[in-house]
Amino acid sequence: MQSENFKFYQNIKCEYFPCHKTNDEENFNCLFCYCPLYLLKGECGGNYIKTKGIKNCTNCLVPHSKGSYERIMEKMKDVIKLGSDF
Repeated sequence: MQSENFKFYQNIKCEYFPCHKTNDEENFNCLFCYCPLYLLKGECGGNYIKTKGIKNCTNCLVPHSKGSYERIMEKMKDVIKLGSDF
């Protein structure tokens, strides 16, 4: 059986840990500290609000929750398409 340790990383020494309010610090995933889905705007699938015209992800735990790796990798094809559309 192949290890899946690459899907989870936690940096409890980070001065911002956890960077979002959570009831489950033990499973808080820091792998996607900066969410690669941010640039998908309203199609990211996360819990965001617009604050003064800027996407505010303060209340979003999508990149930090269990299963986040699979969820983000599934949407990366959209990120790649957007970044490759010249």
